This record gives sequence, C-alpha cells and structure tokens, in this order.
Amino acid sequence: MGKFNESIIKSLKSLWNAFPILIGIILLISLINVLIPKSTYSLIFTGNYITDSFVGGILGSILAGNPITSYIIGGELLNEGISLIAITAFLVCWVTVGLIQLPAEITILGKKFAIIRNLISFIFSIVIAIITTMVVNLI
Repeated sequence: MGKFNESIIKSLKSLWNAFPILIGIILLISLINVLIPKSTYSLIFTGNYITDSFVGGILGSILAGNPITSYIIGGELLNEGISLIAITAFLVCWVTVGLIQLPAEITILGKKFAIIRNLISFIFSIVIAIITTMVVNLI
C-alpha cells in the first residue's frame, strides 16, 4: 500500500472520529437557536467593528474549542446576521486563546509565557479580524 493510500485511510479515520463531535455541535446549535431569541444577538453585537471584534474575541476566548467545530458555529452565526468581523475574531480566539485551559498551560509552560501568549493571540485575533474583513470587502 502506498503512502497516498495510507494518507487517505488516516484522513477517513480522523473524519470518522470527529463525526460524533460534529453531530453534537449541530444538535447544540439547534438547541441554542430555539432557546435564545434572535433579538439577543443584536443586543450583544451592535454592528460596530471595534466593539464587535472585542466581543467576538472575548466570547471565543471563553468558549474555546477545536477548529473543526468552529466552521459550523461561524456559519450559523453568519446566518444569524452577526458581522463577519465579530465571527472572525470569535473563530481565531476560539482556536488560539484558551481561558479555560489557561491553568493547565500555566502549569506546563509557566505563568508569564502562558499569559503573554494568550494576550498576544487575543490582540492579533482582533487585528486578523479587521484585516480579513477589509480584504473580503475589497473582493
């Protein structure tokens, strides 16, 4: 069996292992769509680029998760009318900043490094969100 076939098999196994997580996220999003009124989103996200990017970044930092589920959540937020800048900041922080796992990161990497890494990741998530939105609006 060649390396290409081995890669395909590994990819399919990874996808199969991620499948229950994806189903769980879809079910959770469906539940949230039923429980949270649509007007709540407009209260949290005002349409202001700076405010929305910070709110998205803060929510992404708190609700840290894996990249696979972030695309589904981002798509659903976009369908709810949330600005692209808020979603981009949310997704980048979702993957790079982790307040939930900060204690473990401090234990493993040290307090100073962990805090600086998370702060830099948060700041750059805002910058990336602004640049991404500007580029998308140019296209």
